[in-house]
Amino acid sequence: MMFKRWNDWMTGQNRRASLSQGAAVKAAVIAQSMGRSRQLVGLITLVLCGLSAAHAYEVTDDRGVTVRFAQPPQRVVSLLPSLAETVCELGQCARLVGVDGYSDYPASLKTLPQVGGGLDPNIEAIVALRPDVVLMATSSRAGDRLRSLGLKVVSLEPKTHADVQRVMLKIGEVLGVPDAAKIWRAIDAGVSAAAQSIPPNIKATRVYFEVNQGPYAAGESSFIGETLTRLGVKNIVPAKLGPFPKLNPEFIVRANPDLIMVGQRNATGMLQRPGWQSIRAVRENRVCVFSPTQADALVRPGPRIAEGARLMAQCLTDKAPKSAATGVKP
Repeated sequence: MMFKRWNDWMTGQNRRASLSQGAAVKAAVIAQSMGRSRQLVGLITLVLCGLSAAHAYEVTDDRGVTVRFAQPPQRVVSLLPSLAETVCELGQCARLVGVDGYSDYPASLKTLPQVGGGLDPNIEAIVALRPDVVLMATSSRAGDRLRSLGLKVVSLEPKTHADVQRVMLKIGEVLGVPDAAKIWRAIDAGVSAAAQSIPPNIKATRVYFEVNQGPYAAGESSFIGETLTRLGVKNIVPAKLGPFPKLNPEFIVRANPDLIMVGQRNATGMLQRPGWQSIRAVRENRVCVFSPTQADALVRPGPRIAEGARLMAQCLTDKAPKSAATGVKP
């Protein structure tokens, strides 16, 4: 009987020891699992932080100001027509939530809230639109004020063909558009195609392009002048006078251009200026007057420069003398 009790007692002890050992093992497994979970959570956190950091990027604008973005901006205000057109050319028109009072192309921009002039816009109206970024000209006076209110501002101002390319790539960088370079190449190819469409026998045409009454002309160093050069014709306004100089009308009379290009809004009274009836282009009715929409494509340094080149090429094909005279140099 005593042996049986001893045996029962030892069996109980062994059972309790076995249960305790099992509990200990289970506890160890749970602890190890929790440790691994903490490690996994830590690893996931590091990955997410890495992804967030990878998405953050910086863009330096034409004023040398570096703007940091955590992600591509979805709400964009543009204060320059050529910048708004560039956003749309990149396929991102839907991100525009406000524009300046002159941005009217493409037509969908006319339905957006207007925030005044590009140089001196309505600050309160811009802030109310809650933009992720404001695109504006470097010459705008509103940049510092908008920055002081906590808005991200990117200042860009294209003036030459190279600038148009650079600004397109920069806006592509800001908006996270990967194929901006491809879009620019298509535009540049359009300018080259316009040049190739011009008959060789009118390549020597001497052209005067008036951008505004004053008269203000497009000189050789302007983006319009660059287009004329690529078309293979001669601009009567030399680069040394600047991109858009104000001229004495007598200068144009003495230069005696073979062909004149002007927008409809600026053509009124131009041909009645003193001495202009003696200009070859006027005498022979070699004057191209562009509609307001066409003129905008011609005088805005943006993605429509290929369209502008085609308009110029058509004008030259229709109006230029087949063997352009040398003319009288000023």
